[in-house]
Amino acid sequence: MAAVTPSAAGFDAGNNKSFKQQLNKVYTWYTGGFIAFVAVLAVLEQMGLPKEWIGLIFLVATVGLYAGIGIMSRTTDAAEYYVAGRRVPAVYNGMATGADWMSAASFIGMAGTLYLTGYGGLAFILGWTGGYCLVALLLAPYLRKFGQFTIPDFLGARYEGNLPRFLGVVAAILCSFTYVVAQIYGVGLITTRLSGLAFEVGIFVGLGGILVCSFLGGMRAVTWTQVAQYIILIVAYMIPVVWLSIKQTGVPVPQAIYGFQLEKVTAKEAQLIDDPKEKEVIAIFKQRADAYGAKLKDVSTSLEAEKSAATMKLDDLRTASAPPAEIQAAEKALGALPRDSAAAKAAWTKAKAADEARARPLAGMPRHAQQFAGNPDGDEKAVKTFDESRRNFLALVFCLMVGTAALPHILMRYYTTPSVKQARESVTWSLFFIFLLYFTAPALAVLVKYEIFTVLVGTPFDHLPDWIAAWNKVDPSLLSVVDVNHDGILQLGEMKIGGDIIVLATPAIGGLPYVVSGLVAAGGLAAALSTADGLLLTIANALSHDLYYKMIDPNAPTSRRVTLSKALLLVVALAAASVAAQKPADILFLVSAAFSFAAAAFFPVLVLGIFWKRANKWGASLGMIAGLGTTFYYMATTQPWLRGLFGVTSPIADHIWWGISPISAGLFGVPVGFAVIIVVSLVTRAPRPDTQDLVEHVRYPDLNLGKA
Repeated sequence: MAAVTPSAAGFDAGNNKSFKQQLNKVYTWYTGGFIAFVAVLAVLEQMGLPKEWIGLIFLVATVGLYAGIGIMSRTTDAAEYYVAGRRVPAVYNGMATGADWMSAASFIGMAGTLYLTGYGGLAFILGWTGGYCLVALLLAPYLRKFGQFTIPDFLGARYEGNLPRFLGVVAAILCSFTYVVAQIYGVGLITTRLSGLAFEVGIFVGLGGILVCSFLGGMRAVTWTQVAQYIILIVAYMIPVVWLSIKQTGVPVPQAIYGFQLEKVTAKEAQLIDDPKEKEVIAIFKQRADAYGAKLKDVSTSLEAEKSAATMKLDDLRTASAPPAEIQAAEKALGALPRDSAAAKAAWTKAKAADEARARPLAGMPRHAQQFAGNPDGDEKAVKTFDESRRNFLALVFCLMVGTAALPHILMRYYTTPSVKQARESVTWSLFFIFLLYFTAPALAVLVKYEIFTVLVGTPFDHLPDWIAAWNKVDPSLLSVVDVNHDGILQLGEMKIGGDIIVLATPAIGGLPYVVSGLVAAGGLAAALSTADGLLLTIANALSHDLYYKMIDPNAPTSRRVTLSKALLLVVALAAASVAAQKPADILFLVSAAFSFAAAAFFPVLVLGIFWKRANKWGASLGMIAGLGTTFYYMATTQPWLRGLFGVTSPIADHIWWGISPISAGLFGVPVGFAVIIVVSLVTRAPRPDTQDLVEHVRYPDLNLGKA
């Protein structure tokens, strides 16, 4: 596979036209070679190649391919390292941006969210796609005209000082680090599935693939690696969806049969809601939740009673010389009890919430085609639930749109094009390449749901497919099945499935050969690696270029700046991997939090910096602090994991504003940022005349502004 990677000479080609022609040739051969590679593995599987070997071959081959591109693209030139020499053709920049954008959340999490939430998951597609329209209209071409290397670099130049630059560095690190933790979590998940390694080990194995791309060649290596990764991820995403579509309907265009299958899913949902066996499972979970509720009324007494009962049972078994297995089980049950009242309260509260969530029809999922929770024509509670559901949907769309338009690692990509015109064209190509996946995700969710509802549900437990046990081994919190009512038949309510494995498990769910499962996992790995590369580079460049070079040592030679960036990249990557190994939250929450941070910190200051020449240093600085501070405060007081991290013990209800969920915290930070920038700029001194002229020149390049 390494033979079809772009050569070092190719990357140094001076003529843009011949350079693009060479790229076309290289990536055509690369695509054909990759398809042939998958075909050979498929043949070897039929000849008896073990599944474990297939997974390892995919892992080693793809990471090795990316490493090869990274090694051949190594550079110490600042322009090449930071912005790929500003000569990436629009179509390839669009593919690289698509890969940069297709994070673990898009590839792994989005279809899973649509599976679990139905209509509500469309907020992610609307928000993320709409965000690129804002990028094209408001930011990308204008930022390219300014010509800096990074977003903090733009802030320092536009707002005349190091304070806005420093705040930009802090904000870029915050949102990029939050985002990269989610990507590395996804890398660990996929590496574990492919190799069989422990999750924590898989994270650091995958990290090697991330570092070898970005560490040596910076943006140049990342760009060409991301083009290769996009080809892999889009092929991997499409094959199992098309297969499922053919299997279920005979039509190879899943987007065309989406509505037809949704009607079948809706009909099956009605059957499952009325199924006596499903109601039996729901009643059992309700009883369990009520039992935990009773324990929580007097935690100390309940815990002592449980310990006494477990100890007595163990003593009885020992006295009766019971089989060793029974004694060991009793010892394990005693050891698993909470050690004190505080631990018991936390564990029982969590268990009660989990059982309550499953003590509902359809395993707690809403009907797929139901727009919002609640009922606008129901009682007061139903109307309130409906209003809050609709409000959160719109708030999430807003935060994702504005956050997309302000993510530093995405905006950096438009500094790499040869011209402003190509920057605008590359946004169009980005939208096209992203559309291919986003237009398919809703169909994938419905096809998988139909498969599970009609094929898997009702299967005897001793005939369940192997993929269930395999994923349960990777992480029981992502997939588990328990015969709750002991009838030997799987009901929907007895299956707990996490959104993060829906796409990765799709080939197995559809009965495809294991080589396709390996292909999809490789695609997910490509998505997570590509975004992680861009994010880590954003953080390292912000520290080395904006903090060190622009603020600490302006006379630092290029070689030292690039070396420092590489060292910082390594440190940040290890820190992010350490956090990801703790499994702090699900992928989608971490990603959404990053969008809210980016929206509040950057969108107001970038838009006003481009379109309002009166915006000044103090307005920008205080606006960023106020917007980001508001967003962070809301998130820290309303999101369970962050509340625990910061020791917030007051009731969540006391901190909720208008029922908005924490992932949409940017809804409050963005308007605060705009308001503070405008008010402070109006009451403080205007920017220098040359800065105002520069803003006018960027917006209206035909104006005769002399030197500006």
